[in-house]
Amino acid sequence: MIDLNLHAALPEIWIAVAAMVLLLIGAYAGDRAMRLIGLLSIAVMVIAIVAMLGIDVSLVPQLAFGGHFIVDQFGVFAKVLALIAAIASVWMSFSYAEREGMARFELPLLMLLATLGMMLMVSANDLISLYVGLELQSLALYVTAAIRRDTVKSTEAGLKYFVLGALSSGMLLYGASMIYGFVGTVSFAGLATALSGATPPSLGLIVGLVFLCAGLAFKISAVPFHMWTPDVYEGAPTPITAFFSAAPKVAAIALFTRVLVDAFGGLTPQWQQIIFAISVGSMILGAFAAMGQRNIKRLMAYSSIGNIGYALVGLAAGTPQGVSGLLFYMATYVPMTLGSFAVILAMRQKGQMVEEIADLSGLAKSQPWLAHIFAAILFSMAGIPPLVGFFGKWMVFAAAVDQGLFVLAVIGVVTSVVSAYYYVRVIKVMYFDEAVGSFDRVDGSLKIVLAGSLAVVVAGILFINPIQSRAIAAAASLFPG
Repeated sequence: MIDLNLHAALPEIWIAVAAMVLLLIGAYAGDRAMRLIGLLSIAVMVIAIVAMLGIDVSLVPQLAFGGHFIVDQFGVFAKVLALIAAIASVWMSFSYAEREGMARFELPLLMLLATLGMMLMVSANDLISLYVGLELQSLALYVTAAIRRDTVKSTEAGLKYFVLGALSSGMLLYGASMIYGFVGTVSFAGLATALSGATPPSLGLIVGLVFLCAGLAFKISAVPFHMWTPDVYEGAPTPITAFFSAAPKVAAIALFTRVLVDAFGGLTPQWQQIIFAISVGSMILGAFAAMGQRNIKRLMAYSSIGNIGYALVGLAAGTPQGVSGLLFYMATYVPMTLGSFAVILAMRQKGQMVEEIADLSGLAKSQPWLAHIFAAILFSMAGIPPLVGFFGKWMVFAAAVDQGLFVLAVIGVVTSVVSAYYYVRVIKVMYFDEAVGSFDRVDGSLKIVLAGSLAVVVAGILFINPIQSRAIAAAASLFPG
């Protein structure tokens, strides 16, 4: 008889049931209940975090649904981070949705369901549950990207994301089928056991692994599967772009890490080459392609690609130190990204949203506190000490150096210096260019996100040890013994 162990999956079950109840509320109350459903969705996710932290995984992981679902310290760390990002994104969406005429009750519900998919992804323990979680997340995200049906940009973003996402899902599924065909199991534990012997892996298995990695690389927008990112970031409504840039990235890179380390640990030399290549490509593209951007959302898209490249440096190391560095890096990436998009959401002049970098001209004179916060976030993204972004990069580069990946670390440092150019360019526009207009009053909800982001960026150095110790424990759960 299959051991369900529903207690281990209680947070996911809670979110699924709550989403269905909220859907019924929305169906009866209509779009006027959008803010209510959004606030209830936030409450649901907060309760899910509390329930998750109450699951004891300190000694051994817990399995549910006959071993298809795993809860360990690694999964808890990643899921809490994704939930925090989702909560902030829903919170930031209220005023924008009501002001821009897209206050539909489905919006927070879709974000809630996408978050459920992310949680299932992170806890997937075989290739089938991986695919189910991935598609639940993706289908909800496709709709949110195109939720402004009355604008060409949003519709185009949703269509591009859907078409390219379907292609990546097909590649992932094809890779999974090849892996099953050559190994005979889809279980991560079964794959790890089958690949732990001295027999060299077959060519078909390696090809299947490449296709699987290609499908997952699309979800984190790593080069060369990044082509959707700038257009979707620019075309989707800004709160949705903030959501895309934070929560799904955390879940997808956590899934990527679990698949490679947990299931394919016996093929580390093979997948290290793949991660090395996409990490280098992402860092280089993110550094150089962003230089010519004039739209702040497209700039953040290329910045996101570059940041994923830096995070993958830790994964390329293939060690507990590398994975803990990756987790710490993502823990710093989320507040920096959410803070950046809170500033972008505050870019309103005469009631209209503006998105050009030039529109930030003279911000330090008209709204100095907003300029100071954005400058601190950008300096942190550039890796300037003692801001928290520096320590994230330092940890992943140190892990690469310890494994002899000197070329990867050097490329990371060089591209980080290059990327500082476009961050400093934005700061220069805010502080030294002549003002072209003043921004409208900043919504109170954005002020809360901005304050939280600033606190993490500036005062994060005080909490490095607690976060790092949890990241180390989370990474260790993927490397038993």
